[in-house]
Amino acid sequence: MYKILIDSCGEFTKEMEENPVFQHVSLKLQVGEWHQVDDETFNQAEFLDILTRTDACPKSACPSPEQYMEHFDGCDEVYIVTLSGSLSGSYNSARTAMEMYYEDHEDAKIHVFDSCSASIGETLLGLKIFELKESGLDFEQVVIQGEQYKDDQTTYFVLDNLDTLRKNGRLTGIKSIVASTLNIKPVMSADNTGTITQLGQKIGVRKALISMCEEIVKDKQITPGRDLMISHCNAKKRALYVKDILEKTGLFASINILDTRGISSMYANDGGIIVAV
Repeated sequence: MYKILIDSCGEFTKEMEENPVFQHVSLKLQVGEWHQVDDETFNQAEFLDILTRTDACPKSACPSPEQYMEHFDGCDEVYIVTLSGSLSGSYNSARTAMEMYYEDHEDAKIHVFDSCSASIGETLLGLKIFELKESGLDFEQVVIQGEQYKDDQTTYFVLDNLDTLRKNGRLTGIKSIVASTLNIKPVMSADNTGTITQLGQKIGVRKALISMCEEIVKDKQITPGRDLMISHCNAKKRALYVKDILEKTGLFASINILDTRGISSMYANDGGIIVAV
């Protein structure tokens, strides 16, 4: 028996939700005095409404090591996927859980993947681990090939609002100020180290989305046939627009769209689009 644990920043497809191999480990959200566990009770519309009515910076709290360890007993192998260690303490907490468990279970097989991403970047990595394991690979090979897959993955995003990233120290203030006052929308990416970089900028979201798609195609032409995922925060039409552009290239084996969960919604903000491939 094995499990794939993904912290709650990673979205689940319907198939993942129905498969007991996949388990979410919840982070917590806080906006001022408002608190919420990022689980099935999360209401995105309520959360976005709260953000519009407060100047408080939304924050998250990572899962405790004990929350991860709850899923270890009875498993021959455990694979953990966390959001980028540069965004959250979730990775370090999972590592601590693994080390604590090893003290009494020396033969346990546990590996923690720092996705160096978030949202559907975690989803794709989790699905890849599942594919590798179901193909019959042993623990060591799943880890090696899973890490290789992660290293080849890139996350791209266009956000209407960069305030959360700025307030949490992930962007320089001038970028978010320019974007909000002049309708300039940066096209961003996160590489396999989790470093956020600006690829360009356009006036208006539509032009920024087109530019993001051009960057994706340019980057992924050398490795066609990969699965691609799009997540959106209250922006289904934008997600469909991006999917339409990318489907026409014929480069990708599959393209799926998911809604952002709580932590992803916090970082993406209303209208945000994230693509991972």
